[in-house]
Amino acid sequence: MQAKKVTVLGGGCFGSTIADIIANNKHDVLIWMRDQQLANKINQLHENTKYLPGFKLNENIVATTDIQLAINHADIVFIAIPSKSFRQVVSQVKTFLAGKIIISTTKGIEPATFKLMGDIIKEEVANSRVGALSGPNLAKEIIQKKITATVIASDDSELRTTIQQLLHCEYFRVYSNIDRYGVELAGALKNIYAIVSGIGTALNMGENTKSLLITRSLAEMSRFAVKRGANPMTFLGLSGVGDLVATCASKLSRNFQLGFALGQGVELNTAVKKIGQVAEGVNTLEQVKIQADKLKVDMPIAQGLYQIIFHQQSISMMVKEIMSRTHTTDVEFVEH
Repeated sequence: MQAKKVTVLGGGCFGSTIADIIANNKHDVLIWMRDQQLANKINQLHENTKYLPGFKLNENIVATTDIQLAINHADIVFIAIPSKSFRQVVSQVKTFLAGKIIISTTKGIEPATFKLMGDIIKEEVANSRVGALSGPNLAKEIIQKKITATVIASDDSELRTTIQQLLHCEYFRVYSNIDRYGVELAGALKNIYAIVSGIGTALNMGENTKSLLITRSLAEMSRFAVKRGANPMTFLGLSGVGDLVATCASKLSRNFQLGFALGQGVELNTAVKKIGQVAEGVNTLEQVKIQADKLKVDMPIAQGLYQIIFHQQSISMMVKEIMSRTHTTDVEFVEH
């Protein structure tokens, strides 16, 4: 593949990791961030000392705080910034982004509008070619070159092929999907259940319980997805069950860490500060609760977590209520 000019907006864990993969593949990479001191350290030490301390980044990565310069440099732009500031940043630079390939890596939902990040790009940026990257992609494992895979989702077949070639390497495989909405929705929803899994781990849940939790979480996610217009089969892939398993089983997941702290009795705001990075699951939970009520989607696990976080219901009471519910069928979307 001919060398591409690529910019990554966002200097957190995943933004830095994606930049490292692209640079290792011999492409020209700029990474934009707000923190000038951190940018200087990346340029001088080739290390993101705040988010990925101890891990060396490719020496050809250049960090900058000049967002116009960063975008003008690129043919392809990856956006790896928190959902709460996503539209603000995109809107600020939409004239520079026009006509470029834009890939969102943010697994979240915009408050109030219930827009996913790809939808925001489509709304804000003229003539944009939009994709979403999602999967079981814990940044600290990828930066150590541990084998994993991801999904590039877009209805633009040429875009999908370009991103597959751009990112593919011996430790990072890229699959494709045309269901961008489903892939993005799966990436956002699983954060809710990672919090629940963290709580359960803090309470020493058994392996059977973990299996129950992950399976029924997948059922809830796919039920909700269908009501929102996504393909439920997407949830059987890497961006669905793959990402769900990774985040529900790993202490590297910020949402899992948040749930673990809550399970230990730590108050929500204190737990958020303790993590020190954005855990998208709380905002997603709040937005999904509103939509689930509106669409009449049965989501007992998500509803139970909502009661714990926002109404201080005891965890034991939530578990008791779920286990005493009327029995339902096991597998969704098949005739019984």
